[in-house]
Amino acid sequence: MGTALVYHEDMTAARLLWDDPECEIECPERLTTALECLQQQGLEQRCLRLAAREASEAELGLVHSPEYVALLRGTQALGTRELQALSKQYDAVYLHPSTFHCARLAAGAALQLVDAVLTGAVRNGLALVRPPGHHSQRATANGFCVFNNVAIAAKHAQQQHGLRRVLIVDWDVHHGQGIQYIFEDDPSVLYFSWHRYEHGHFWPHLRESDADAVGRGRGLGFTVNLPWNQVGMGNADYVAAFLHVLLPLAFEFDPELVLVSAGFDSAIGDPEGQMLATPECFAHLTQLLQMLAGGRVCAVLEGGYHLESLSQSVCMTVRALLGDPALPLSGPMEPQGSALESLQRVRAAQAPHWVSLQQQGAAPVLSPGTPCPEGRPSPLPPGEPEFKAAVTQAADALSVLLEQLHLHPTPPIRVAAALTVPDAGRALPLGVLCEEGSLPREEAQAWARPRETLAQDEALAALGKVLYLLDRILDGQVSSGMAATPAPAAAATLDVAVRYGLSHGAQRLLCVAVGQLDRPPDLTDDGRNLWLNIGGKEATAPSMFHVSVPLPVTTGGFLSCALALVLPLAYSFQPDLVLVALGLAHGLRDPQAALLAALLRGPAGGRVLALVDEESTPQLATVLASVLNGEAPPSLGPFSMATPEDTQALMYLRPRLEPRWKMLQVA
Repeated sequence: MGTALVYHEDMTAARLLWDDPECEIECPERLTTALECLQQQGLEQRCLRLAAREASEAELGLVHSPEYVALLRGTQALGTRELQALSKQYDAVYLHPSTFHCARLAAGAALQLVDAVLTGAVRNGLALVRPPGHHSQRATANGFCVFNNVAIAAKHAQQQHGLRRVLIVDWDVHHGQGIQYIFEDDPSVLYFSWHRYEHGHFWPHLRESDADAVGRGRGLGFTVNLPWNQVGMGNADYVAAFLHVLLPLAFEFDPELVLVSAGFDSAIGDPEGQMLATPECFAHLTQLLQMLAGGRVCAVLEGGYHLESLSQSVCMTVRALLGDPALPLSGPMEPQGSALESLQRVRAAQAPHWVSLQQQGAAPVLSPGTPCPEGRPSPLPPGEPEFKAAVTQAADALSVLLEQLHLHPTPPIRVAAALTVPDAGRALPLGVLCEEGSLPREEAQAWARPRETLAQDEALAALGKVLYLLDRILDGQVSSGMAATPAPAAAATLDVAVRYGLSHGAQRLLCVAVGQLDRPPDLTDDGRNLWLNIGGKEATAPSMFHVSVPLPVTTGGFLSCALALVLPLAYSFQPDLVLVALGLAHGLRDPQAALLAALLRGPAGGRVLALVDEESTPQLATVLASVLNGEAPPSLGPFSMATPEDTQALMYLRPRLEPRWKMLQVA
């Protein structure tokens, strides 16, 4: 299964026919520039291209009133003055004789994508559409939006495919109030939106965009609003929002489909958002969403008005959907104070409704927010110096991104496996290389001394394969890998692999050791290696670079450990290589091991080497190779609450580690 790209050139037909500075940014070039960028980077050619179809009026009626659909149908025959007069009845909307056709194609593209994913024709995809949809309501156009594309797609998935749980993630910089209104009393749809809010001073100036708007009736807790009260939110803020708010809720909700209202006005350089997240951040967000719903992710374009930033962000999203490793995030990974305040408020608002937040210690006490101001004041535009600085910042960030793509192209081999059992390679997924190479025996022997467990021929041969594969990862020939080691030599092999990686190009190496794999006492604590042991006897942090936590025993405990400890540490440390070692009797079920490996692809730009016991089941080797190859991990099964002991372990470690590793912060 591949990735679908749904598009139709007719969606470029609608354009503004009169002077309106507010609306002129929603232009056809938003689509054509993004498509050209996909073509230039060779991404369109790797997708299954689907021509969008028009949504039927019955399909539009899943969300919109018949009278509203009829009104829009009638605009096809109106002249410019009549269109302008009708447009003025709505907030930030312009109509064109082609609007009805374009909007039906936009909704139809979302439906076509959902059908392709849910029938198994593709794994995931992107619908490149305009006009956007997330502001439109049952009988009202709003904010450039005519028909609510994502809401229609969600209703269609429920009614035509029998889905019971749909997650909608809205990362546009504006609140998608249209989606919220449609589903706010529906517990079968979990809607998450972050948005520029500024205590109600930013459009659409709604009180119900604040954190304490959590749904109504049976839908209480299924609307999640994360208001940004300052501009300038960046990569660390966005990733923190996923780790500490969205993903805990999403795993507990266990969706069968993820729909993304993919607005890129939340990216750097956009005049609407004035945020600082770089395009590669959206690859990380997309990868994290692919951990859910068996990887069934349908992204539908919403906003995005800085053409270069929009185009590069679209490309980064498609790369992630295709399974390519995300580029490492640039800049310090430390959330801003205003972002932490917003995270704390939304966690408090949602805590009464979600066990996953309760077990992380989110207090269900919501501090009052600043009331939404009367009227609808426009935010003050940035001054000339600020505007010039923002333009320069965006240009610099995009230049760095293009340089990264040039200097660090995607490795020709995504995953290689070095196995010791004969014929084990037959069980590997399609596209995974069975690596036969090895370091010269003399060189492997030099690294093995004086470790007795590596003196045996079998252990030495396995070590040679591990180090050869590590070389291939470090020199950019292979993105990630998996290697088998004899059980008695597992600890010594990991010790050598850490030292070898640090001496052969890795600047910062994260080692996640699961099971009885203690950190070697003579390993230098120089800040270049962070050692995290999952399966220690107790929660302890001998140093900021040596952390041990007991193995969680429930699904909820494992997810809390992964999302509230492992990933925040990894993103804070910003490694350029991750070693994941599963020791003898490590205790993880195959789906847990797969999820851990899949999550750790992000922080290191895909450079992950997984070490497993050669006596592990073939199923473990297969599933690890699959997730390192970009496939979705298998489901963890039903959510179960963390034990008090697991919760206490996290509560003990986090405040001790937060001073150094800022992504652990939630307040």
